[in-house]
Amino acid sequence: MKTWSNQLIIGLALTAGLTACTKFLEVDVKGKATIPSFLSDPQGLNAALVGTYNKMYAYVDNEFTKYGDVAGNMVSMPSAASSGDMVAQYNFTSDESQITGAVGYIWRKIYVAQANANNIIEYGPAVAESYPASREACDRIIGQALLIRAICHFDQCRAYAQPYNYTADASHLGVPILLRTPGANDTPSRATVKEVYAAVLADLERAATLLTDAVALDCHYGSLQAVRCMQARVSLYMEDWQQALSYARQAIAEQPLAQGNSYLAMFDDLSQQGEAIFRLSGSKMNGYLKSFYDNSCMPADTLLSLFDADDLRLRLLRTTTGAKRCRKYSATKVPDNESKRDDPFIFRLSEMYLTAAEAACQLGQYAEARQYIRAIIERAVGADKADDVMDATLDAQLLQLVRRERVKELCFEGHNFFDLTRWKLDLVRERSTTSSMKYMAYPSDYFVLPLPQDELNANTSMQPNPTVNSGTSGGGTVEDGTLKIEH
Repeated sequence: MKTWSNQLIIGLALTAGLTACTKFLEVDVKGKATIPSFLSDPQGLNAALVGTYNKMYAYVDNEFTKYGDVAGNMVSMPSAASSGDMVAQYNFTSDESQITGAVGYIWRKIYVAQANANNIIEYGPAVAESYPASREACDRIIGQALLIRAICHFDQCRAYAQPYNYTADASHLGVPILLRTPGANDTPSRATVKEVYAAVLADLERAATLLTDAVALDCHYGSLQAVRCMQARVSLYMEDWQQALSYARQAIAEQPLAQGNSYLAMFDDLSQQGEAIFRLSGSKMNGYLKSFYDNSCMPADTLLSLFDADDLRLRLLRTTTGAKRCRKYSATKVPDNESKRDDPFIFRLSEMYLTAAEAACQLGQYAEARQYIRAIIERAVGADKADDVMDATLDAQLLQLVRRERVKELCFEGHNFFDLTRWKLDLVRERSTTSSMKYMAYPSDYFVLPLPQDELNANTSMQPNPTVNSGTSGGGTVEDGTLKIEH
């Protein structure tokens, strides 16, 4: 059975200059046979890692990050018409036949990145054994591949499955767990979300034994600090508050937040690391986020209304003339003057402060939560205003403050929609939204993407998502922008 999960990616996507196979999942036996020889020494292993990062970049710097924004309630697409980039996701009209849009591309591109990581994880240990002098370098490569595979499983699960807390025991359908590249006759099925998260955490645990840099020295490569960030993020989604707080503390590693111009510079000058822990390099790549946020997607009034007039972060949401515009991908200082380059963030320190604050609130550790959230607010509006905000916020109101600051701090970085669903909040958009979907109550079958129809056609073991995949149980109508689910 030929499925997207066994598309040949195997040798074709190992190096930076090669592109993913777009044929419908044809396994190239000859290409597959070359993998052991290609991945037989440290140089080949390192080249494979570069290719794997590039394949991860392909989904992060395009549809996946966009989806986390446009499906939420903090962006506006004024020129949205009946068709166009991400308009279906903005209107919640995603169709399983959209194999060249977000529905198909997110699924496919994540599998491509996963398969490349799988090859490194499979063949890397033998290389380390054969080249003992390079064992440490090989271990670092394998550790980074494990981190990437964990992120891929997690991101695919976020897009195509309901959040972890959707059912009490997370027994609802997730995505396939692929710890090796499937063969031509394999027909992987969907694991439960609980099983997917367990696999993610297992990869992260193993990665933590292979990576030693508790503070990232180069943010364009996965580090032990990035592993801790991912463990904190996964634990947050699982509502394992103690683990989320513990891992966030480790990720923070007593590092202060970037301040003032240094904070702004990490968005404007791609040679500046700032508080970045892990961001993907767009060197020699065609970035897609800059153009999208320059021309199609901008801050909604609901987002802008959350900010104080002198909030530092507003400088990333308005042009010098005051027009609404996301400027997080509009760097003016780019290495080698690559005009289309984006370096999207996977993890930065601010997220870990917010994770620690949210988890501490949930644990009733309000003093610690206040320390973390105050640092975020003080950086944005100054010490005096931060004191005023904290003094006016009761412990019972603190979690809401943390959530509001998270929305402001991480906007346009692909978090908004996924935060709404894990918080079990209704989707409520600004009155002037151009989307046909103005309100949607939680829970909803529409809070996930449909599985691509080509995958379902080719793999009879792959289960569809209710309602959003045509012909499945459930149904819905839209009246005055409000989705009404028919059970």
